Amino acid sequence: MDIIQIQNLHLQFGGLVAVNNLSFSIPDNTVMSVIGPNGAGKTSLFNMITGFYQPTRGEIIFNGTNIVGKKPSMITAMGMARTFQNLRIFPNLSVLENVMSGMHSRTKSGIFGAVFHTPSQRKEEELIYHVAEECIRFVGIENYMHRTAKNLPYGAQRYLEIARALAIQPKILFLDEPAAGFTFNEKVDLINLIRRIRETYKIPVVLIEHDMGLVNQVSEKIIVLNYGEKLAEGTPDEVLSDPKVIEAYLGHEEEDEVI
Repeated sequence: MDIIQIQNLHLQFGGLVAVNNLSFSIPDNTVMSVIGPNGAGKTSLFNMITGFYQPTRGEIIFNGTNIVGKKPSMITAMGMARTFQNLRIFPNLSVLENVMSGMHSRTKSGIFGAVFHTPSQRKEEELIYHVAEECIRFVGIENYMHRTAKNLPYGAQRYLEIARALAIQPKILFLDEPAAGFTFNEKVDLINLIRRIRETYKIPVVLIEHDMGLVNQVSEKIIVLNYGEKLAEGTPDEVLSDPKVIEAYLGHEEEDEVI
C-alpha cells in the first residue's frame, strides 16, 4: 500500500523549472532514497511534499488527502516529519527541550491548560517528557540529554534533529542528507539507525543522500532525479547499474566510500 502518491508534480521559479511533471509513489513501511546530481530538484521535492514550497501544479496525496496548499504545520500534524540539509535546532535549548518542542503539533491542552495547569495539561506534560526522553535514548544521545544543543558534537546534533522528528510520532519520516559530514563509522551507525526506525516504528523513511554506499545498503527503492525529471526508479540493483544513471550522476561524482 502506498502512503504517498505524487502525481504530475511541477515546480517553476520564474523561467526556471525545478521539478518537471514528476510522478511516483512511496510505499508504506519501506526505506526509499531520492538521488541525483546537485540541482536535480531533490530538496525542492521534499519542500513541496512537506508544505514549504507550493507546487506550480500537480497533486501530493498523503493517506488519501491532497495536501497541496496546506501549511507545513498542518502537514506535520497529519503525521509527516522531516530533518533539513542545514541543521535547524534551537542552539540555546537543551537536547531534551529541543526534542520536547517537536511534540507541539500533538498537544491539545492549549493556552487555558498551560495557564491554569489543569490535570489534563499536567498529564500531557508528563507524556511529552516521556516520549522525548524515549526518542533521545532511541537515537543514542542520552548522555547529552541535558546539555545545551550548541555544545554537542556535530554528529550528535544530526541525531538530535532525528530524535525531534521522531517525537512528532510521524507516519512517515523524511531525512535530507542525514549523512552529510559523517565519517565512515558514523555512516555505518546511521544505516543501523534508519533500519531500526523502520523496524521499530513501522513507518517509511525517505532520504536524500549522495553517499551511494549508504544508499545501496539501506534502500529498498530508489528514485533518480535529473534536471527536475525522473530519470530512473527501481531497486538499488536496477537503478545503480542503469547506464543512464551512471552517465548522468554516478559518472560525474567523486566515488564515495563503499560501506
